[in-house]
Order: sequence, then C-alpha cells, then structure tokens
Amino acid sequence: MVSVVFMCGPAGSGKSTVARHMEEEGFVRLSFDQEAWARGIRHMPLPEDVHRDIENRLRRRLVELVVDGRDVVLDFSFWSRAMRNEWRRVLEPFGVTPEVIYLSTDRATCLGRVAARTRAHGDDFVLDATTAAAYFDHFEPPDLGEGLVTVVVG
Repeated sequence: MVSVVFMCGPAGSGKSTVARHMEEEGFVRLSFDQEAWARGIRHMPLPEDVHRDIENRLRRRLVELVVDGRDVVLDFSFWSRAMRNEWRRVLEPFGVTPEVIYLSTDRATCLGRVAARTRAHGDDFVLDATTAAAYFDHFEPPDLGEGLVTVVVG
C-alpha cells in the first residue's frame, strides 16, 4: 500500500526537517520550495503564475509516483483545509488516503526560525517579517475531522 504524507504547518514550523528524515527512510519528497529553487527563484512568495505552474508539475509528479507504488511526502504548508482537501481529491482515484503530519509550533519559534534564514538552500527561503507573520496568523490547523492527523510539537 502506498503512503502519502501531507506535511502541514506554517513557515518555520519544522516541516522540511521532518520531511527530509522521511526522505532518508525512502519516501520521495516533493516541495514547492525545492522546485522554485531548482528554477533559480530565490524570493518568496511566488508570483501566481509560477505558483500555478509548480503546483501543476507537482500534481503530475505525485500521480506518477503513486502509480509507480512509491511512498511520497508532500513538503508543503498545507495552510488551509481547502488546500488539503484539494490534494486529497488528487489521490482519491488511486484509493490513497493521506496522513497529515501537523507541526504544531508556537508563533515565536516559527517567526524566529524564518528570521534566521539566509537563503542558503531550497529549504531556506527568506520571508520578510510581515509576510511570515501573516502566514502564521492565517494558517488553519487540521482537525480530527480530516482523517488521520498526527500532531508533532515543533
């Protein structure tokens, strides 16, 4: 049975750290940030057309991997229930129910981690303080009504 994990949490919560550990265990990691970095993009947030293009590419890649029987960790923010449901619908035709791993990290820690970023690699995008705060403040934590949710305190 194929496993798909949605990493879920605001910027700076620790999602990429957990996702990289899963990658070491054999999961394929898909990441908006890594895809943007590979395209030479060094500033966030992404322009809407670029975001859409990356999202479409990652959806296609997810389907390819699931069809190939590969375990996948989606290293996204999954900032809203609507976004999580949208990606669940991608998996429905394949009978895959994703696990949500929610990094429950306090605001000060998230904002401090984001402020310490240096743009050194694809998981280290710099965000200005206002954008980072808005990302945190508008984040919609998952609830148990969404299925399998594992909460990790970050």
